Amino acid sequence: MSALDAKLRVAQPKALATLIRLLGGIDSAEDALQEAMARAVETWPRRGVPDNAVAWLVTTGRNHAVDQIRRRSLEARHVKGLAALPAEAAGEYAEDLLRGHVEDDLLRLIFTCCHPALGTEAQVALTLKTVAGLTVEQIARAFLTAPKTMEQRLTRAKRKISVAGIPYQVPPPGELPGRLGAVLAVVYLIFNEGYSAGTSDPDDRGQLCVEAIRLGRLLAQLFRREPEVAGLLALMLLHHSRRAARTDGGGEVVPLDEQERGRWDRAAITEGLALAERALRAKRPGPFQIQAAIAAVHCSAARAADTDWAEIAELYQLLERYQPSPVVTLNRAVAVAKTGGAAAGMALLRTIEDQPDMQRYPYFHGAVAALLAEDGQPEDAVAAYERALALTPNEGERAFIRRRIAALGRGSGAA
Repeated sequence: MSALDAKLRVAQPKALATLIRLLGGIDSAEDALQEAMARAVETWPRRGVPDNAVAWLVTTGRNHAVDQIRRRSLEARHVKGLAALPAEAAGEYAEDLLRGHVEDDLLRLIFTCCHPALGTEAQVALTLKTVAGLTVEQIARAFLTAPKTMEQRLTRAKRKISVAGIPYQVPPPGELPGRLGAVLAVVYLIFNEGYSAGTSDPDDRGQLCVEAIRLGRLLAQLFRREPEVAGLLALMLLHHSRRAARTDGGGEVVPLDEQERGRWDRAAITEGLALAERALRAKRPGPFQIQAAIAAVHCSAARAADTDWAEIAELYQLLERYQPSPVVTLNRAVAVAKTGGAAAGMALLRTIEDQPDMQRYPYFHGAVAALLAEDGQPEDAVAAYERALALTPNEGERAFIRRRIAALGRGSGAA
């Protein structure tokens, strides 16, 4: 990826958020941004990348939208509304104005997109595409569904917004708490896309994590008495603290029990532990607080051998009550196997193996393979690792799986 492409990729979500606020709709903002990015590709190599790429894209996109409206002679009220927007001289945008708005526009847009007229899943999916710039494939992977299915859901959501005339505006303060659950889900999925191995460039993934944590901090300031907000921020900080140790020099994934714990970010862990403790003191537990408590157990262990797997298994069992899902059961099975043996873990995995989502989920097959290997069934373990390999897009994870297969005495013929 070139430096220009990288700059555009980082600037795109914030520019789109601001254009949606200025232009009042996703479609018009996306059209304006596409034109601005096309002009950037044409002019930046000759004139240099501007210091404020977001400002440049917003200015260029806004100007294009104004020109389009004028050329098509749309309703006078739209022309008047756009004419009242901040003007720029000699192609330079008033950056002091941007500084007062762009940083908050992403969070505003998340609350705007999480409209109660849409189902929660549609709210989250639409916001991930609009705010985080995730592809349909990435969003589908987050929901463990097929890309075609997710594309249809997104299309229906945008159509419903258009037909119902749902305005793209920040809801009044009284409506914000009702949208908070979906907003938290969006922020965490943005973080998770960056934290997971995925298929994108490592720098892009790191940027997504940083952006999600920034949004989490803003939410923590807005909702100081909501323990789930503090729990989400704690969870992201505790996970992010291990980022430097999650891959080796060659990009291969390093599992948690093999990571060099001296490379973990102690400042992030200290902050995350304090936030998790503060959230739990409110005695209003929720999924993010429980997940943060699980992450805290891992981060508090000086060595992998010191990990309190019994407590982790209990926390996952509690999480199943608040957020029942096969993924939670999968993680509980891994924890149970650490304390009760591979057979106990496999018994839990068998309860979810027939679910289509799990058959498409590489981590399910990886967990099955690890427990089969531990239980002295190398051939079956290899077969499960092969299924995981076929479903894993990232080469760092694929290298890790191949190493596991090789350790069981067989090479893999999978590409």
